Amino acid sequence: ETHRILGNTYGMCVLQDFEAMTPNLLARTIETVEGGGLVVILLKTLASLKQLYTMSMDVHQRFRTEAHQDVVCRFNERFLLSLASSKRCLVVDDQLSVLPISSHNLHVNPVERSELPSENETELNDLREQLRDTQPVGALVSCCKTLDQAKAVLKFIEAISEKTLRSTVSLTASRGRGKSAALGLSVAAAIAFGYSNIFVTSPSPENLNTFFEFVFKGFDALEYQEHIDYGLIQSTNPDFNKAIIRVNVFREHRQTIQYIHPADSNMLSQAELVVIDEAAAIPLPYVKGMLGPYLVFLASTINGYEGTGRSLSLKLLQQLRVQAVPVGANTNVVAKKDNAAATGRSLHEITLEESIRYKGGDDVEAWLTKLLCLDATSVAPLLSGCPPPDNCDLYYINRDTLFCYHRASEEFLQRLVALYVASHYKNTPNDLQMMSDAPAHHLFCLLGPINPNAKTLPEILVVIQVCLEGEISRNSVVESFSRGKRASGDLIPWTIGQQYQDPDFPRLCGARIVRIATHPDYQGMGYGAKALNLLKDYYEFKMTNLDEEQAIVSEEIENVTEEEVGLLEECIEPRKSLPPLLLKLHERPPEKLDYIGVSYGLTEPLLKFWFKSP
Repeated sequence: ETHRILGNTYGMCVLQDFEAMTPNLLARTIETVEGGGLVVILLKTLASLKQLYTMSMDVHQRFRTEAHQDVVCRFNERFLLSLASSKRCLVVDDQLSVLPISSHNLHVNPVERSELPSENETELNDLREQLRDTQPVGALVSCCKTLDQAKAVLKFIEAISEKTLRSTVSLTASRGRGKSAALGLSVAAAIAFGYSNIFVTSPSPENLNTFFEFVFKGFDALEYQEHIDYGLIQSTNPDFNKAIIRVNVFREHRQTIQYIHPADSNMLSQAELVVIDEAAAIPLPYVKGMLGPYLVFLASTINGYEGTGRSLSLKLLQQLRVQAVPVGANTNVVAKKDNAAATGRSLHEITLEESIRYKGGDDVEAWLTKLLCLDATSVAPLLSGCPPPDNCDLYYINRDTLFCYHRASEEFLQRLVALYVASHYKNTPNDLQMMSDAPAHHLFCLLGPINPNAKTLPEILVVIQVCLEGEISRNSVVESFSRGKRASGDLIPWTIGQQYQDPDFPRLCGARIVRIATHPDYQGMGYGAKALNLLKDYYEFKMTNLDEEQAIVSEEIENVTEEEVGLLEECIEPRKSLPPLLLKLHERPPEKLDYIGVSYGLTEPLLKFWFKSP
């Protein structure tokens, strides 16, 4: 139920059931706590913190398949090591004694309160003073907490006052920057400007608590009175917890602010203003369906929990930018990619940088962002040029080393996740745990020629995530077919087996390409096809080393089963004796496969790519 608290602010968060914890849950909950607040994570009694390395998490049940049962808790180990490096974390036992993992935080110095206003605060006060006599703008700007937010509200009001059809204003920011509040104040301005039919949507009505709170703060600033000038209607659906779904304004004429479900775009025929809050958490087709001959306000998180699905900013905003280009500009390239997009809309883009929930540079936000790779939203340009695809090699990535929390491994992991985020995939923090812990998953990357004397990490051109599937017993197949249900995982075997009622196909062993992501600056240049060719050759045993005496590098680290040192003496630090991060394909024997497959949502560019692939 944690999706209900998105957009809200709390003073304390207690996470009690550690086994049920997921990266999504961490991202949703921790980012809602304000500065000065507390995040408490409760654990059962442990003899050693290293027992977390082998703790079976609830989500691991979904990672297991009939042929792959052994889950290695790499994510838990990295989580614990990240706590050790956090400046704002204390790990204590039930007697509140600080454990050695947090010994560097024993002496906490109080934060000094600055008496002098910052440059932004001074500019915000000047702006409020300038607009004091300009109503309703002045009253609404006085409700803003930061200069960024005030400028955003002014931009929204400018779009409202123009009253032009087919216009979009996009607001993007990280979590806790005041997007929902800016939208709420802007809707109050729209009511003051006489807009009659305003619709607002978000993944859940409960996500709009902050939005409606600031609509009413805007009404207070404009001297609207409840019951006299407006009334509100709360949901009777017990799942929505009495969330506000409608506001009726009757001061001068009948005006409404109405919540609609993201799928109900057919109700927007009379709309004058449509507000889409947390648009990145809504499926892209629904968002595109809401664009019509009216003013649209979009608010979206670009990093943080909702923002790791970047389809909104990558696809929708890119299309809107092209459609907003003046006539005569060369738009053929992007226009061909999506001919069905709404056309002729003007676009205004706003970003918020200044945090409201907590001070800029917050240590807890920085810890969470690094742990879940939430800021991997921009891919660094490559400095190695464009090596010919034939000169590139595919490498196997050792996941034990990738998630060991070593500085170089962390940098490589951030680059790898950045490629995923910049690709066409919708990512969530949970994908990181699947990548680290799922026993059937393997990672490969395509690199250019490597200088053995180089002191820097190699630059990733392509990353491929593969999931081994199949080897399902005949009894399981027959039982599943008779019940009409199937176990989690093994997507291709179950799909083909059920569609063709073939009990033998699921018994074959195959590899499904879960993801293939190419660096955005190098797409369409043959690197993805080269990586697939090399992967196919690898599984066809064309790269096997004939030296039988070669030592095979261990792929899995031993699980920690017991620890003799007590909690108050043990030292938690990254492992030192780990295999290399990258292995050449001939250094690792491949699994024996019957087929390689892929499952994806059909688009024209993807169809062309896979049709040309081997």
